[in-house]
Amino acid sequence: MTFTCMTLASPVGELKLVANGARLVAILWENDKPNRVRLGAMSEVADSQILLRTAQQLTEYFAGTRERFELELDFVGTPFQKKVWHALLTIPFGETRSYSQIAVQIGCPGAVRAVGAANGRNPISIVAPCHRVIGASGKLTGFAGGLEAKELLLTLEGCDWAGANRTGNLF
Repeated sequence: MTFTCMTLASPVGELKLVANGARLVAILWENDKPNRVRLGAMSEVADSQILLRTAQQLTEYFAGTRERFELELDFVGTPFQKKVWHALLTIPFGETRSYSQIAVQIGCPGAVRAVGAANGRNPISIVAPCHRVIGASGKLTGFAGGLEAKELLLTLEGCDWAGANRTGNLF
């Protein structure tokens, strides 16, 4: 299977948008680890409707005019990972959740570490808002795009968190 992709410049760096037909399968970070999201071969395109829609909606999000994405998604992962990623989609704009809250939400209260691992492999960053998941203490924890990007996204959304890792670099 060949995926189509395009790049988008953003306030959090260059993002690679990846589609499978008419569905978005990934938003990858500029300095993403090669094996974090495993996909097949990709070909760069300029005319994919789903990728153009994704780029437009991300641009609106970064401009502060969009709080909710309206895109067809195709999560590629294990059944457990997909449960976690679908739970991410329920976190409202401007709010955060802890890993343990997500574990309880998906019916696996003892799987906090597994939720953290699945969150770290979320292929559709920003749209499936893994950045809204923080440590129980309110501390910003690992993020594929880097903690500065996580802080920027939370600040953009007006999230109030303990800020134990605030970097001071917002834009």
